[in-house]
Amino acid sequence: MAEKFTSSNFTEVVLQSDKPVLVDFWAEWCGPCRMIGPMVDELSNEYAGKAVIGKLNVDENPDISMTYGVRSIPTLLIFKNGQLVDKIVGAVPKQNIASKIEAQL
Repeated sequence: MAEKFTSSNFTEVVLQSDKPVLVDFWAEWCGPCRMIGPMVDELSNEYAGKAVIGKLNVDENPDISMTYGVRSIPTLLIFKNGQLVDKIVGAVPKQNIASKIEAQL
């Protein structure tokens, strides 16, 4: 199961991680977000121990969304060593997401 990122744990879990981190910016009301949600959960299991994968609800954490300029969802941001290194906007096939994660391992 994917981690739950929030404003209170974002710095510690995402920016200070020693592994690559994928953050899925999503909301309950977003159809495409619900479409890729299960893929994000699967990737979380597949990359356990190699990467940190989780979701951040934009309605509950608008400050993080604003900080990273997330204007449409789903948006997937990939961080490495506390830096934003890649971005995916929109619903894409699972393999596209996996290849972006692989590139950071």
